[in-house]
Amino acid sequence: MSKTVTGGSRERVPLSRERVLRAAVAVADAGGIGSLTIRSLAGELGVKPMSVYHYVANKEEILDGIVDLVFGEIELPSADGDWRSEMRRRAASARRVLRRHPWALGLLESRTAPGPATLRHHDAVVGVLRRAGFSVEMTAHAYALIDSYVYGFALQEAALPFHGSDGAAGVTRPIMQKFSADEYPHLVEMATEHILRPGYDFGDEFEFGLGVILDSLARWIRGR
Repeated sequence: MSKTVTGGSRERVPLSRERVLRAAVAVADAGGIGSLTIRSLAGELGVKPMSVYHYVANKEEILDGIVDLVFGEIELPSADGDWRSEMRRRAASARRVLRRHPWALGLLESRTAPGPATLRHHDAVVGVLRRAGFSVEMTAHAYALIDSYVYGFALQEAALPFHGSDGAAGVTRPIMQKFSADEYPHLVEMATEHILRPGYDFGDEFEFGLGVILDSLARWIRGR
C-alpha cells in the first residue's frame, strides 16, 4: 500500500497490478527503458521496492506487462472493413503510439510471454489479411513487410533532431553552410527543392511509403 496526504490526513491508496504497470510506462516515458528499475518504479508509486513484488515477480514480467499495454493502445483493424483502409488505419495508430512510447520500439516483438492485448492485436491483423485473400504464407510476408516499415519509420522519426514542419529548416540550413553545392550537388538539390520548401514535414513521407507497400500488396491479390 502506498500513502498520500489529503487534507492533512494520510489516506491509503491501494496498489494493483494495473497501477504498477501503468506507473512503469510513466517511468519509461519520462526517462527511457533504461531508467525503469524496481527502485524507480517504487519511487513513482510512492512505496517501498518490496511492495512492487506483490504484483510483479521481476523486471521481465514488468516488460511483458508494459508491452501488452502498448499493444492495447494500437487500434485494431476491423475484419468488416476494406483491408487496405484497415491496414492504413492500424499502421497510423501504431506510429502514433510509438511516438508516445519510443522506448517500446525495441520491445514490441521481443517478448516470449505475450499478453492478451498483444495476441488479440496480432490475431486481428492476420484475420484481416486472410479475409482479404492472402494465403497463409503471403499473410506472413505482408505482415512482416508492413511492420518493418512502420517500426523502421517510427525509429527514424524518433532519431531525427527536429519535429514537425518548422524544425527541418532550422537544422538543414546550418548543415548546408558547411559544404558547397559543387561538392554535394544532389544533397543541395534535395534540400533546396524539397526539405526547405514551406510546409515540409518528414512525417508526410509515412503515408507515401505506406501507400507504395499497400499498392504492391493489392497488385499481388489481383494477380494471383
